[in-house]
Amino acid sequence: MSNDLNQEFAGDFVVGLDAGGTRTRVVLAAAEDGRPFGEGAAGPGNALTVPVPRLTDHLVEAIGQAVPAAARARVVAVSGGFAGATAASTEEPGHVNARAALTDALHHLGIPADRIRICSDIEAAFASAPGTPADGLALVAGTGAVALRITDRRTTTSVDGDGWLLGDDGSGFWIGRSAVRAALRMADGRGPTTVLAGSVGRALGVPDEVLPGYGDWSRADREAYRMHVLPAVMAELPIRLARFAPLVVEAAGEKDTVAEGILNEAADQLTDTVAALEPGPGERIVATGGLLGPEGPLTTPLTARLHTLGLTLDWVPDGCRGAVALARLAYGGDDR
Repeated sequence: MSNDLNQEFAGDFVVGLDAGGTRTRVVLAAAEDGRPFGEGAAGPGNALTVPVPRLTDHLVEAIGQAVPAAARARVVAVSGGFAGATAASTEEPGHVNARAALTDALHHLGIPADRIRICSDIEAAFASAPGTPADGLALVAGTGAVALRITDRRTTTSVDGDGWLLGDDGSGFWIGRSAVRAALRMADGRGPTTVLAGSVGRALGVPDEVLPGYGDWSRADREAYRMHVLPAVMAELPIRLARFAPLVVEAAGEKDTVAEGILNEAADQLTDTVAALEPGPGERIVATGGLLGPEGPLTTPLTARLHTLGLTLDWVPDGCRGAVALARLAYGGDDR
């Protein structure tokens, strides 16, 4: 994408950004048709967990990469989808933090800040679906899990999204925790044999001599295994358990029945989460997150389950396209 925009394009621009829990992505696009002209990326953008000064710095970095200095005065609208924020309430702390950080970042870069739209990263992802839908259901299934009903581009109902301690059923965290639980249950004799015991153990640095093999696993081996796994898990943040989710997918591919059961239960839980929104047949459901999509391990089982509810998944990779669309709507006067 050329930075010499004065020669390449003479119209107005909009900026759309997707500020998630791990990184912030920004796209510069033509206000007229949404054609992209620049991209930028920086650190985390959760408006509740990232302090406002640091969030401002991340926004300055990402927007500065996407919007060349010569184009900044021609930006007519900016829309940001932030983790931890929502369009439903301008008084909500995440919304307040996101607006403050974005306003400061735009002022720092010399970009007009008179038309700003703040929403959640999930609301932006929902708007990324073809046609920029205003109403329907959204499902996120990644490290966490949540389902939303969106009306007039604002969240009106949410199900789960309660975090690793209280919820996020069927999420990558839930799957990863289930993998470690299955390994420990095999080790102490409460659970069936599973290759997850070996893969989890290797991931946690358990010595090869105490990993379960094809022969008998002695009681001493079982105790040694547990004495390695438990301290290693407890030494990390709980959310890090999500990193074991790919091990479950790999084991299920090897027809490990325990791993297959974990993935099936995750699909059941996500189905229950969506069903709690009381969807109507044919209602649109936009999905995002690493567990879904073209390569997602839960796409096929969840699609089959949702089909019984009369629903079809419409997957999007992130909220950048939706944020651009919402900025264009704001520029056109539809900033509801």
